[in-house]
Amino acid sequence: MFLFSFVLYLIRKDMDSRKIEKISKALGDPSRIAILQELKKKKDCLYCTEVHEILDLAQPSVSHHLKQLVDADILIPEKEGRNLKYALNDAIIDEYISWLEALKG
Repeated sequence: MFLFSFVLYLIRKDMDSRKIEKISKALGDPSRIAILQELKKKKDCLYCTEVHEILDLAQPSVSHHLKQLVDADILIPEKEGRNLKYALNDAIIDEYISWLEALKG
């Protein structure tokens, strides 16, 4: 039990309230949720052009949503030639989930 409490302490210490707020806001938009769901289906990465096709949004809107997810560290961008591909940041998602679970007590 002590070890579990210590781990939760470390998680809470690393994930400050601003980080939690940024992640929560990024997850609060249906388009961003759709991006994450599609990325989960792909199981690897998602290209910006694929997001544009899936969401049927204008390119500036797609870029805005991707930027919000990247700024919250939920997505990791990687340049591949002229294109950007995005992958889930499993570490930050696990950290956020652990923080939420700690709220339950």
